Amino acid sequence: MTETLANAPRFTAYIPLTDLTPADRNPKRHDLELMIASIDMHGLVEIPVVDERTHKTLHGHGRRESLIEMQARGMRAPSGVVIDEDGGWLVPVLRGWASRSDAEAEALAIKLNRLPGEGGWDPRAFAEILEDLATGDAELFDSLAIPSDEMDKLFAQIDPETLPGGGREDEPPLLHLPDDEHDPGLSPDDDGRAPHTTCPACGHAFTANR
Repeated sequence: MTETLANAPRFTAYIPLTDLTPADRNPKRHDLELMIASIDMHGLVEIPVVDERTHKTLHGHGRRESLIEMQARGMRAPSGVVIDEDGGWLVPVLRGWASRSDAEAEALAIKLNRLPGEGGWDPRAFAEILEDLATGDAELFDSLAIPSDEMDKLFAQIDPETLPGGGREDEPPLLHLPDDEHDPGLSPDDDGRAPHTTCPACGHAFTANR
């Protein structure tokens, strides 16, 4: 059941992209080309956050810059963005939160960017999803833009044959921690088999039996 609150403490509003003002200081860097490609493929899913006290962007500077660049390039408006009668882009933003000071606003802005990545990844679950994408939808896999060295580190932590479709998928996964005495790229019973093979043409990582 969905309930609508008359005075919701948080709400979504559409505002002109030109009215989405950046914060005075924002230390976060962005890879705009990757962000533009993602927004173009999936639409604007995670929306910017505006500070009610300052009326400036609290979170979402990269999305703001990406949308401005997309519009400047003459690209189509992504899903989630509304075009007004003058052709301007109206962007959804999260409203309703107000900082008590500039210091609190900047502290929260850092937390919103930093904390989501602090937990890391579950190596086995992450590898399963990546392998499914690599073998089932190469375009989506490529859009993740994961560096090959990061892929190598991930696959070195698990026995690929315990992944779905592997020869020993019913066995518990064997995770290789950084202090393992054996070669981190091999499991104890791999007999010299590499944990994965990499396509020399595209760099996709696949388990040894695929």
